[in-house]
Amino acid sequence: MSQGQTLQGLSHQAREARSWPFEQARLLLDRITRLRLSDAERDLAATLFEQGKFLEAVATLPALAKPVIFQCGYGASGLPHLGTFGEATRPTIVRTAFRALTEDAIPTRLIVFSDDMDGLRKIPDNVPNREMLEEDRDKPVTSVRDPFGEHESFGAHNNARLRAFLDSFGFDYTFMSSTETYKSGRFDEVLLRILDRFEAVQAIMLPTLGEERRATYSPFLPISPKSGKVLQAPTLERNVEKGTIVFPDEDGTLTEVPVTGGHVKLQWRPDWAARWTALEVDFEASGKDLVDSVRVSNRIVKALGGEPPEAFHFELFMDENNQKISKSKGNGLTIEEWLRYGAPESLTYYMYQSPKSAKRLYFDVIPKATDEYLQQLDALNRKRAEGDNAAQLDNPAWHVHRGAPPEKGSPVSFSLLLNLVSAADASTKDLLWAFIARYLPGATPQSEPLLDKLAGYAIHYYEDFVKPAKRFRAPDARERAAMEALVAKLKALPEGADAEAIQNEVFEVGKDAGFEPLRAWFSALYEVLLGQSQGPRFGSFVAIFGVDRTIDLIDRALAGDLVAA
Repeated sequence: MSQGQTLQGLSHQAREARSWPFEQARLLLDRITRLRLSDAERDLAATLFEQGKFLEAVATLPALAKPVIFQCGYGASGLPHLGTFGEATRPTIVRTAFRALTEDAIPTRLIVFSDDMDGLRKIPDNVPNREMLEEDRDKPVTSVRDPFGEHESFGAHNNARLRAFLDSFGFDYTFMSSTETYKSGRFDEVLLRILDRFEAVQAIMLPTLGEERRATYSPFLPISPKSGKVLQAPTLERNVEKGTIVFPDEDGTLTEVPVTGGHVKLQWRPDWAARWTALEVDFEASGKDLVDSVRVSNRIVKALGGEPPEAFHFELFMDENNQKISKSKGNGLTIEEWLRYGAPESLTYYMYQSPKSAKRLYFDVIPKATDEYLQQLDALNRKRAEGDNAAQLDNPAWHVHRGAPPEKGSPVSFSLLLNLVSAADASTKDLLWAFIARYLPGATPQSEPLLDKLAGYAIHYYEDFVKPAKRFRAPDARERAAMEALVAKLKALPEGADAEAIQNEVFEVGKDAGFEPLRAWFSALYEVLLGQSQGPRFGSFVAIFGVDRTIDLIDRALAGDLVAA
């Protein structure tokens, strides 16, 4: 079944859905009808929408057949990172909600726009051959040599990495290069309009700048015909009829260039406004740090006779030191690093949840995000089995899978797999599957593909992060007595006891030993037996690891073998 088919017949539930993507989708639909339709047409559209007749509405009102444009930007002066992925993920999530709301009748398009004509102002810390980049400083990124030696330019290298990653996730998008867009003439009309309305743009921009910058500011950044650098040069003369500006080149020579055809690019706020105007963008999400810039760019759009897009502001990602993720610093996680340790769906889930709250983007968030995603998928499938379509639309897993969630998740959590790897010293998936197959008779990597992938992620994560940080400790007197009592309980279990029965026995031992809160009992088990402060549901761990092996693990801990090792 295609994604389009899965989004049919959901408009009624979508109107009632309360998750943030549907809130944005409804605002976007209001925008489309307000800008494209007359009062009488809006009344007709509202009636047809209420009846779920979106195809009829589009056939009757041709203005609705024009694609709704979602857009996100990428700064090509640095390597793509997970914040970059979020730039494409959030509009895609809103786009899916919009498609469900409108029965997929109104066409949509996502533009991923690379700012690869920007001058390279800062040399990234996380690339080779930085001396070579230093020689090309201030040139457009697509004119800077590739420090990796793989593409015709640094901009082309970064664009290729971005596109390969977006393609691997199955994003449906149109890629646009700033360099190609300027040089092809796609922006010529709006560039000439800015030249004509130069004073109006300056009146908006100058109050936002410091005194020194105001003295020489121009919305146009000329490309020096001599050095090829993007110059912060004042516009000394304008010729609207010829479509040119005059500026002082680096050597002071007065130089005249057209504002069209890629001879200049725009300062970033006017550039944003020009892009929204020329591409008729309807929706763009951006970080909270850009709220003021959005307001300024909106004013420029209106000065150019356009209509600003529907804006959605999200909080920023932080690294392990609560510093903002920066592509030039290379802090935080890379795309490849997350995918070494976590399922792609867990990454999309992490981007989806609480977009208005700042979140850490570091290795330690991966296990929790993975398990939360699995829990949400299980909850969605329970609602699906009950026929509750409305509840599905507010479930994060529905949005993670763009309206087509799988009917099956993983029968084993990621945290449980991590601890199984630890306790069993399983260095390969084959060893891990020997335990899994006993816990889930008949299960194979082929029948449980998601679980098989999670097993690989768990091994990588354990080897790189858990194992080096393991710190076993000896039990105190009360803990030792409780663990000895637990061994007796485990030995007395009937053959084939399930995880719930085992968990009940573990609870009873902790209560009898007087642990208060009971959480302290489980912390002791994790610290003494697994060398860490947290772990999975202990009954499930014993069930999959095996009662006999758990007893042996406890005996080794009580004998001091784990601490010694």
